[in-house]
Formats: sequence, C-alpha cells, structure tokens
Amino acid sequence: MRIDELLATQDRPLFSFEFFPPKTPEGEKNLQHALGELEALAPDYVSVTYGAGGSTRETTIEIVTSLKAEFGFEAMAHFTCVNATRGELRETLGRMRDAGVENVLALRGDPPAGQERWTKTDGGLEFSRELVELIRSEYPEFVVGGAAFPETHIHATSPEDDIRYLKEKVDAGLQFLITQLFFDNAHYFDFVERTRDAGVEVPIIPGVMPITSFEGIKRMTTLSAAELPEDLERELELRKEDPVAVAELGVSYATLQCADLLAGGAPGIHFITLNRSPATRAILAALRLMQPWRAANRV
Repeated sequence: MRIDELLATQDRPLFSFEFFPPKTPEGEKNLQHALGELEALAPDYVSVTYGAGGSTRETTIEIVTSLKAEFGFEAMAHFTCVNATRGELRETLGRMRDAGVENVLALRGDPPAGQERWTKTDGGLEFSRELVELIRSEYPEFVVGGAAFPETHIHATSPEDDIRYLKEKVDAGLQFLITQLFFDNAHYFDFVERTRDAGVEVPIIPGVMPITSFEGIKRMTTLSAAELPEDLERELELRKEDPVAVAELGVSYATLQCADLLAGGAPGIHFITLNRSPATRAILAALRLMQPWRAANRV
C-alpha cells in the first residue's frame, strides 16, 4: 500500500525507517544486518537517501527496488535537484517508475561537497517546489513527500519565509512532510501549529534520530543546526568517555521523545537509523507496548 494510502487508512501512527546507500563493503554488511533485524518489526515503509550531490543515484534506486522485491517493504526514494538537468531528472524518474518505485521524497538537496552555496545546475531546477511540480505534472503515478524544518531551514531568511515556501511546495502537490531531526519537541509542536495557521493540512511526520555516539551527534547537530537541549547536552558530556552509556541515554531519551510526540498527535515516527538496528528496535518495541497514541488527536 502506498504511503498516501497508509496515512489515509491507518487508525494508528505509522513507523518508518530511513537508510542510506553504503559506500564500502563493511557498510554493505551493516545495512544487510540492520535490514535483517528490522524486518521483523514490520515497518509501514522505509526510505533511502540520495547522497550528497546525487552521488548515490544509481545505488538508491537499486536499494529501493530490492527493498520492495526482497523484503516486501513499501519503499521511498529520496530525490534531489543537485547536479541534474531537467532531462536527467526525467530520465531518473522514468527509471524509478519502470522499476516499480511509487513513493518519492522530493528535495532540493544540499550543495555538492566542497561548495558552501547552493548553485542551480545549468538546465536544471532552482527550488524543490519546481521538482514537485515536475513530478506531479509529468509522473502522476508517484506519491510525493517533502522535507520540513521545525527549527527553520538553515538557509531561510526567516521562519515566516520558511513557512511560506513550505506552503508553496504543498500547494504544488506534496502529499505529506517528514521533518529534519530535532531533539526538543516544542519545536515540532510549534512548527505544526504555525503551518496549520498558514493553511498547510498535509500530515507532518517527525524525523527522529536516536543518539548512539557522542562524536556523531555533535557532528550531526553542527551540520543540521539542530539544537541539543541544554540538559541533554550536559548529560551527554558527562558520559562522553563511555560509548555504552551514551547509547543507553540516547535510546532512553528517544523513547521518551517519541512517546511525547505520539501522545501529542504526531501521525507517526520516521526513524533515522544510520543503517544500525539496536536503538530503533528497542525504541519501537517500547512504543508498541506503551501505545502512547491511544488518546491522541492526529496532527
């Protein structure tokens, strides 16, 4: 069942996993191990990222196709405008369609490695809204999702402009949104309220990344500009010399974070797995036992 149909028909929140294409044989082993362990959790859908500068375009399509064929997962391919002309974008979309892919996460994408500023490719697209318009007008068979930024996109001129551009993307045909990672739920709930006030009505699914490494989370928050709550950062600092303690705190915090989001009406959780399974397995098992969404009104 396609993601839009799942969102429309399920009377419970959806749980989904995000993977990235591995670049090494060891990375491939990690991904296959994670898939084997997470398969038993029966995610509602999974997604596969695209790589900086579209660098994993071919691998992304291959993985999404195999996830559908081998595991029976409803799979979604991330898809960006980076380093591609309109013709190349159409070619890739056609190949995904022919491979049986039905779900696409349409993104502008980050600048290629070594570039700080976004630069439109000659003959390509400038904005993710244009990519949504292209897909919806020429490839109507795709379900199209998009990205949202509870703490405001790093390149936005203001929170108000960020919401305005988001509404333009939704009006162009987005059917659901998945947020960037965040660690303070107040950002998510405030963002949802502001988008609803602006007339955005599509489901907004929070993206959650369990903390499993002190160095990793410091690097990730620097890249994404996501805020670490002061109390959480202090507790991580106290444990930074003990990787097991950091991971234990990360799982506990993410479980509480997800429970609060679901109790507050979030339509699901999109777990950013980093191609690892233990943290996601523990969190999702606890959530399914707790069922914090039972009294919630979906947002």
